[in-house]
Amino acid sequence: MIHKNLVLHINQQKPIVWDAYFNKSGTPKPLVIFCHGYKGFKDWGSWGLAAAAFKNENLFFVKFNFSHNGGTTENPIDFPDLNAFAENNYSKELQDLKDILNYLLANENLFLEDIDINNITLIGHSRGGGIATIFASEDSRISRLITWASVCDFAKRTATIGDLETWKKDGVKYVLNGRTKQQMPHYYQFYEDFKANETRLNIELATKRIKIPHLIIHGVKDLSVSFDEAKAIHAWNPNSVLMPIENTNHVFDSKHPWQNKHLPEKLKLVIDRSIDFIKQKTSL
Repeated sequence: MIHKNLVLHINQQKPIVWDAYFNKSGTPKPLVIFCHGYKGFKDWGSWGLAAAAFKNENLFFVKFNFSHNGGTTENPIDFPDLNAFAENNYSKELQDLKDILNYLLANENLFLEDIDINNITLIGHSRGGGIATIFASEDSRISRLITWASVCDFAKRTATIGDLETWKKDGVKYVLNGRTKQQMPHYYQFYEDFKANETRLNIELATKRIKIPHLIIHGVKDLSVSFDEAKAIHAWNPNSVLMPIENTNHVFDSKHPWQNKHLPEKLKLVIDRSIDFIKQKTSL
């Protein structure tokens, strides 16, 4: 079964739009939750085909839009709500992940009988890898962590959004989205929230706390997030498994829109190794 664009309402917060991919049987399945990256969304590129691949291996796969990623419940693709995008920060994304996990494990979830609540894997791509790492270091419900092309340091990315004094004075900085040509706004609160939570948002410290199985997958020639970042993450958690992927980019040869009916070869490899890791078929 594939349930698209479900909406989770949390108190007065912005809603979270999410998808569930699973084979309905009433038998509990390992839960896999996927976190998209910066300027990303759950329906980007071939993420739908990726979700189906996990479903076909009898896993319960969930992908969702962070509440302030710039999408809306009416249009969860791309960025129709730039004001929400401007109000996003790492703390909100961590809260979103907690909210979606809490709901998935709650009795109100109509699909609960198909979820093994004691077998939960987080997968994060790019910035989502950093979010997944921090969350996994804090929440004992997580059984496994997998990062795809993850960043290793929020601090340097937060500081390079723009000149801090100008950013503070103007209250907003803009980053061009090369694909949509939108000027993506970041309110100064993004930096303020980071500084207020700097220790919590330190990916190195979080990685060093990881005690669960941890798989790091990264393209050796990734031009967006250097492979050196994967090596740093692996060094911080020597018990992790580092899997380099040769001759591929930050999104493992996918793109948006993705009009092929098949996954890119390198992304399929990433997915196959991730599924093996979840099912513990191999030590990789």
